[in-house]
Amino acid sequence: MRKLIFSIALAVSLGGYAQLLDVGGVQQVAIPEDAANKVAAISPDGSYLLITTDYNAGLTRYDLTTGKTTKITDAPGAGYDVKISADGNSVVYRETSFNKNHLKMTAVKSVNMTSGKKTELVKATRSLQAMDVQGGVATTVNEGRSNVKALNKTAVASRHVILSIDRLHLMKTVDGVTTEFSPLGADKRYIWPSVSPDGSKALFYVTGDGAYVCNIDGTGIQAIGQVRAPRWYNDEIIVGMNDADDGMVYTSSSIVALDLNGMSQTLTSDDVIAMYPLPTADGRKIAFSTPTGEAYIISINK
Repeated sequence: MRKLIFSIALAVSLGGYAQLLDVGGVQQVAIPEDAANKVAAISPDGSYLLITTDYNAGLTRYDLTTGKTTKITDAPGAGYDVKISADGNSVVYRETSFNKNHLKMTAVKSVNMTSGKKTELVKATRSLQAMDVQGGVATTVNEGRSNVKALNKTAVASRHVILSIDRLHLMKTVDGVTTEFSPLGADKRYIWPSVSPDGSKALFYVTGDGAYVCNIDGTGIQAIGQVRAPRWYNDEIIVGMNDADDGMVYTSSSIVALDLNGMSQTLTSDDVIAMYPLPTADGRKIAFSTPTGEAYIISINK
């Protein structure tokens, strides 16, 4: 088992001394040495992590209370952008394969965490653009068309916008219809898109430029800065990473929080190369990984 390390995170602003979040501390997670160790997701209530390999192969559940690990799938690609239902009982993941012409295919599957039952939501395709889970409903976008499936008997679908990437263009799906969104122009290269929890704003990253937020209709474009892998912490605060490398390896990286008024705060100390933050739905925890295969949890006092 890895040694548990506890340290108080620095609450230092990148652009002043604002404290957007009340950081309680940063704790290393004692994931067994023989398990995958990159954090792929954290459950909405913060009770468990989904961990995967450096190449996003397979998923393992790690219970943060008991330390127990449970293998979910060995599927290639399962660790990339995996989704968890609001009740934490369903996981939706990709499974990549190659056809007879050696072209990459992607299927979408769900697994019930109680029964272990797996269901194929989308057959292997060359054209999967996005998958999203809202509450207990999974929505996929394939060839510009959306498909909605309930993950449990009580789930009710609700109208919401899905952002996706198609050949590095930013797309928007509303009521099953997908159109190009790309608020900064179709000549830009977009990655890491997401919709704010209240559905009113879009967050995305333009390669070589930085992160941006705009209204969901494309108006009110606002530059956030060079924060990578950005995610919504809540409707007003974004978390991401401020990383640097020497062309070969990462030399530093910190988890930062930024609000829409231009204030920012560093949440981790310089002795940890902290990357790819994943906040819980209630905002009490933010999980992250390091390039050397360590997993951490930032505790936020609410």
